[in-house]
Amino acid sequence: MRVLLRLCALALVFVTFNQVAVAQAPEVPIRALGRFDGWRDNALVGYGVVTGLAGTGDSRSNAVTRQALRNVLSRLGAVVTEQDISSRNVAVVIVTANLPPSANIGDRIDVTVSSIGDARSIAGGTLLMTTLEGPDRKVYALAQGPLVVGGYQFDAQQSLAQRNHPTTGRIVLGATIERPVDAQLVNARGELAFLLAQPNFETAQNIANAINTRFGAGSARVESADRVTISAQTARGDTPRLIAAIEGLTVQPARLFRVVVNERTGTIVAGGDVMISPVVISQGDLRITVETRNEGSQPYFTSNLASDVSSLTISNTRLDVEVGRDDATIRMGAATVGDLVQALNAMRVDTRRIISVLQALKSAGALHAELIVE
Repeated sequence: MRVLLRLCALALVFVTFNQVAVAQAPEVPIRALGRFDGWRDNALVGYGVVTGLAGTGDSRSNAVTRQALRNVLSRLGAVVTEQDISSRNVAVVIVTANLPPSANIGDRIDVTVSSIGDARSIAGGTLLMTTLEGPDRKVYALAQGPLVVGGYQFDAQQSLAQRNHPTTGRIVLGATIERPVDAQLVNARGELAFLLAQPNFETAQNIANAINTRFGAGSARVESADRVTISAQTARGDTPRLIAAIEGLTVQPARLFRVVVNERTGTIVAGGDVMISPVVISQGDLRITVETRNEGSQPYFTSNLASDVSSLTISNTRLDVEVGRDDATIRMGAATVGDLVQALNAMRVDTRRIISVLQALKSAGALHAELIVE
């Protein structure tokens, strides 16, 4: 009777399956669909020393730390040997940052500091002046300042309390740009290239059509699914004005047929027009329980008999398989993923089983979309 009621409820939900209205995707600015080739961030990296730690720095066995501190002191005019350095208030670190494409001399950027030695924590430390280099080995920024660490580690008498990662910290606006970045947007042939964040031939063609409509036929052409080439001669020497005009154009992106499922949060995101072919779904209520019980076998006489006589631990495992009585078989016509998920939620099916159903539909060829499980 309970199964019949569930099937009746599903029938009411699936009545409107064949009456799916596909809404047109709204037009969005071109700037939201990608970027121009050459306009990108650049990675910077440096090697430095953090001081002022309360005994949580690198140990004396770390030769890299002693050498780094000796180099720093020698540049400041102090002559010491590596054997003279025994402080645990110092840690050697790697400093990383991202250089924006519009960086100018004097601008400040954030940096991330990570310990590469055996320091227990770098909380409360101060990064000494560190040069940040790019892939071309040129210095683009200088970093220095107190660290902000979102964690801690305390230990006493073999007791340890730790939160997050105390060996990594940040310095907000801790690096100053010393070399500007010259972004080359126009190539030697006098062309711009727009790169799509989501490669798609339909979207690329829509972008080219919008540019040709605005600036004239032949101004843009599609090179690939993620690249649209634009003639910079249209700007007549005013490339920034051309880029601003192109970014302001609106186009209709192609619909991406995807179903994204997050098992940890129970979130399912799918387009409103992701269709499911006519299919039969059988969802059974299967429960498997594995129980392990440990028992000890103690000999009656163990005293003064032999040194190798000891107790024996025996593990007994019991496996129970329980099949519910509320199994249901559903026959449905063409529908959307949203309708299916709504119906399964009405039956109080958990996220794990919904994922199993979607994966089975994908394997059966009934789900006409890309399934992404996170």
